[in-house]
Amino acid sequence: MRDLLNDLEAGKMLSDPDPVRRAQALARTPLPKRFYKAVSVEPLDDGFAVKLDGRPVRTPGKALLTLPAEAAARLVAAEFDAQTETIDPVKMPVLRLVNTAIDGVSADPQAVLEDIVRFASSDLLCYRADGPQGLVERQNDRWDPVLDWARSALGARFNLAEGVIHVEQPRETIAVLGAHLAQRADPFRLAALHVMTTLTGSALLALGVEAGALAPQEGWSAAHVDEDWQIEHWGQDAEAVARRTQRERDFMACVTLLGALKDSGRH
Repeated sequence: MRDLLNDLEAGKMLSDPDPVRRAQALARTPLPKRFYKAVSVEPLDDGFAVKLDGRPVRTPGKALLTLPAEAAARLVAAEFDAQTETIDPVKMPVLRLVNTAIDGVSADPQAVLEDIVRFASSDLLCYRADGPQGLVERQNDRWDPVLDWARSALGARFNLAEGVIHVEQPRETIAVLGAHLAQRADPFRLAALHVMTTLTGSALLALGVEAGALAPQEGWSAAHVDEDWQIEHWGQDAEAVARRTQRERDFMACVTLLGALKDSGRH
C-alpha cells in the first residue's frame, strides 16, 4: 500500500516520490499545453466536481474527481486556473493529494490508517540525540510539548530512547492512536495525514498540526530540528534547499486541504 500511495502521490502516477527528482524527470518531459479556458466547481449529489470548460476532471485512475466539500474543490480549481501556457503537475500539490485519496486511499483506507500507526510506533519524536547538549535541549524544547499533547489529549504515552536503537511502544498507545485515526477514516483526510507523516517522519506531528495543537510552520520546523542543527554548523547545498522547499509546499497543501474539509464539517 505504501508503494502504491507513493506512486499515486507522485502522480504516475507522477514517477518519483522525491520532489527534486520528480521535478527533474518532469523537466525532461514536455509539459502538456493548457487546453481549457474556464475552470468551475459544480455541485453534485455526492459532492462537488471540478470542471474544465464544462467537462469533468478525472483522476489518473479514470475516476470522476469529486470532493466532499466545496472549499476543497475550489482549492483544486484554483490550481488548474493558476496554470498558464502549460500544465505543471509539480505546481499542483492539492490535485496530486486528491488523486491519491480517490485512486488509492478510498480503495483500502484501513491499510493507510495502519501505515500511519506503524510510523507512530517508531516516531521521530521518540528518538533523541545523546549529544551535543545544544541539540538535546532543542529536541526537548520542540518535541516534548507534542508528546505532552498526545498524552493529555489522546491518552497516548510514548517511550523515548537515545540514538537509533528501536524502542517498543506500549500496546495501549498504539491502540489509542488507531482509534483516534479511525475517526478520520475519510479518504481525503487520511491521504493528507499520510503524506504529512511521511514528509516529517512523525505521525505525532501530523496529528498535532491537524488538531491545532501546534501551528503548521511549527510542525514543519519541529520535523527538521536535527537537519537545522547540521545546517547551522556545516552549511547546506542548493539541492537540499530545493528539496526541502518543495516538500514543505506539499506539507502545507495537506494542511490547506485539511482546513477546507474541517470548515465544511467533515472531521
